[in-house]
Amino acid sequence: MHLNPYGADPVRLAVELANDPPRSVPELARRCRTAGVVMDMPVRDADLSVTLRLVEEWSEIVDAASANERAELLNRMLASASTYPRLTNHADGPWHLHYRDDGVPLSAVLRALISVGTALHLTVRGMDRLGRCARDGCRTIYADLSRTGKQRYCSPRCANRDAVRRHRARSGPAR
Repeated sequence: MHLNPYGADPVRLAVELANDPPRSVPELARRCRTAGVVMDMPVRDADLSVTLRLVEEWSEIVDAASANERAELLNRMLASASTYPRLTNHADGPWHLHYRDDGVPLSAVLRALISVGTALHLTVRGMDRLGRCARDGCRTIYADLSRTGKQRYCSPRCANRDAVRRHRARSGPAR
């Protein structure tokens, strides 16, 4: 996965895994591949349960009450990520950074990608750029990738539903 300076790709993957958890190791691997994770690591049976715990831990960062709490939780996740960054070219490709050692399992790769990607996302875009949908009854996580930084809903559909609800509440009962 290309880890750009804004962290968008790993954060999108974390949002997807949090909102729709994978049900099997092959599904997890397929979704990681689709998201752009280079699958050059071992994939183990334990990767699913470890990844689901990682997503729960990441969701605590989303739900943090303050920037300081969010930073503290993310710093713990970063500290537990696999290892130091290093240069690699896979012996035949362009040089790039890996945030892990060779041979670590998929779940460890995801921990490194998601923690570093989230740190980049929050430090570049703003510490409030992760959240849950503001529509009553919707708990869907979103990553605010907008230019304005004003996202409050997981989708235009939820935003429209909430706008209609607010409009009807102001207008009073129908006659």
